[in-house]
Amino acid sequence: MSDVASHHLIYGHLRDFLTGESLVDTDDERYRQRLARLLVEERGFAKSEIEPRLIIETLFAGNFVSSKIDFVIRIAGKRLLLLRYGPGSLVTRERPALAAARVLDPTQVIPLAVVSNGEDAELLESRSGRVLGQGLKAIPDRATLTAQLPGLDFSPLAEKRREPELRILNAFDIEICCAGAPCALPGAKEG
Repeated sequence: MSDVASHHLIYGHLRDFLTGESLVDTDDERYRQRLARLLVEERGFAKSEIEPRLIIETLFAGNFVSSKIDFVIRIAGKRLLLLRYGPGSLVTRERPALAAARVLDPTQVIPLAVVSNGEDAELLESRSGRVLGQGLKAIPDRATLTAQLPGLDFSPLAEKRREPELRILNAFDIEICCAGAPCALPGAKEG
């Protein structure tokens, strides 16, 4: 049994709605696929406007963390909205989503972040962390987001604030295994 299988039920493989790639079929991936469909079929975004499965890698205190960003919406060359999925409580997902929105792109802050557990969601303003809306209906549609575009602040994060945000992302996204220690990555070197 693989490391992935030891913590998640695997049903086989499924076809990614956005890219057509074959992905491991888990309960979490099924929720991600539902969110992708919601973005396209209900919120009106083109598949080409959605960047799936982006990664932010961090290494602090000897802990290498690969933070997954499920979806980023890009319109007119600007990244407008970042969406992170995670099971469970949304409140515990807010801070790392804000950190990701602030540091994913060094040329701009992504102004809006969404956290979702697949059943519920929160829309957050990335700079202040303020909750702008709750529920899946709070995820803005393409027309709304396009109308907001001129008023959004895309200015990049001050360089001195990048490392603290990366540290926050690292701390929140570290995977703790059943033994209470960080999970060992295959091929990772101790240093």
